[in-house]
Amino acid sequence: MDTQIIQETASKTLAGTISFPEVVGNLLRAGVGFYHVDYLSRRKSFYSADGSAVVATPIDYEGLPDVALEFDSAAVKAAILDSQRHGQRYRDFSRRVMAAGVQAYFAFLQGKRVTYLGRLGDQHTEWFPGAGPDARQ
Repeated sequence: MDTQIIQETASKTLAGTISFPEVVGNLLRAGVGFYHVDYLSRRKSFYSADGSAVVATPIDYEGLPDVALEFDSAAVKAAILDSQRHGQRYRDFSRRVMAAGVQAYFAFLQGKRVTYLGRLGDQHTEWFPGAGPDARQ
């Protein structure tokens, strides 16, 4: 994996200067297969497509809320939609999904989906725009 591209992309994400489609493109070029965001430990872990390597970066925002116990899937979907349609910054997205009960999520770049996880086992899977189970056939 190209750790320089991963580090630069992670920094731009935290700064709010890069869109999600740009993140996906950069990380795929860097050899990332998927990444895991852990809001409880405030870190992201990027995994190589072949599973042989991992790179971790901090989520060092101050003032993020505690992760809510209850998972509010409607609020999670609304935060995702704001990011897709209105270019919401990652800091605001993180704040909103944490308040909606997201403790972590996995972004499966090659699988073109993100699975959000709640503290009690709740989950929501969101397909990348234009992707989905029907699009893979």
